[in-house]
Amino acid sequence: MATYVIGDLQGCLTPLIALLEQINYQQEKDQLWFAGDLINRGPESLETLRFIRSLGTNAKVVLGNHDLHLIAVAHGHSHLKRSDTLFDILSASDRDELINWLRQQPLCHYDASLNTIMTHAGVPPCWTLSQTQELAREVENQLRGAHIDDFLAVMYGNKPRVWDDSLTGMDRLRAITNYLTRMRFCDSLSKLDLKTKEGPNTAQTGYAPWFTYPSKLPADCHIVFGHWAALEGVSNQERIHALDTGCVWGGSLTALRLEDKQRFSTPCSTNWKSL
Repeated sequence: MATYVIGDLQGCLTPLIALLEQINYQQEKDQLWFAGDLINRGPESLETLRFIRSLGTNAKVVLGNHDLHLIAVAHGHSHLKRSDTLFDILSASDRDELINWLRQQPLCHYDASLNTIMTHAGVPPCWTLSQTQELAREVENQLRGAHIDDFLAVMYGNKPRVWDDSLTGMDRLRAITNYLTRMRFCDSLSKLDLKTKEGPNTAQTGYAPWFTYPSKLPADCHIVFGHWAALEGVSNQERIHALDTGCVWGGSLTALRLEDKQRFSTPCSTNWKSL
């Protein structure tokens, strides 16, 4: 049995199938983790969502910012952007089943036996392991509950930029969501810069990639995340594994085997975003 963590798919099912063939994926014994942003910008968003859902318990998924955007659009709290490739999902006969399945997925997945935590964007330096899991559940409960629309109506926004345990209501939920699905740069107090989106050397004064600061997670805990294609899969941190290698931008799709930390990649020769 092997456990493979796969970076941002963004609607690129064909490279995923090629990658699964490369690693000789065996559904009856292997498990796949997906680090969020399953859909959007690529050409096969509907097919990708259906495929991952069909994997059942063999797939562990965390939500990314593009996945949350789809849920918000489906619930009438946002509009499609010019670069979105979500229309096929929104007009599909199984649209409601797919959206309902997606909103049941967590923002954080932790496996104690592998001592590994997965979120889409990472874990802020100021959170402990148990705190990360507990805070993720607060947003998950909102997404799964009867008051989902109250949250989706105010989900978008860059404030508050810094975590405070005293945060309440929708400000608290928005801050948690931003840390887990949008974070790239922060300062030494975990104050977010959500505007800078390029590579790690483009940080504004006083800010740095979140994973360069001392973490409150156990020293031997591994973090796997996607979201940041400009890292090109490199964090330069032994236990922090960046897995978004820009498939939708013409890069590659990457899987990390957790048992031995070996990486596998398949090229994505088409830059779908430019089409």
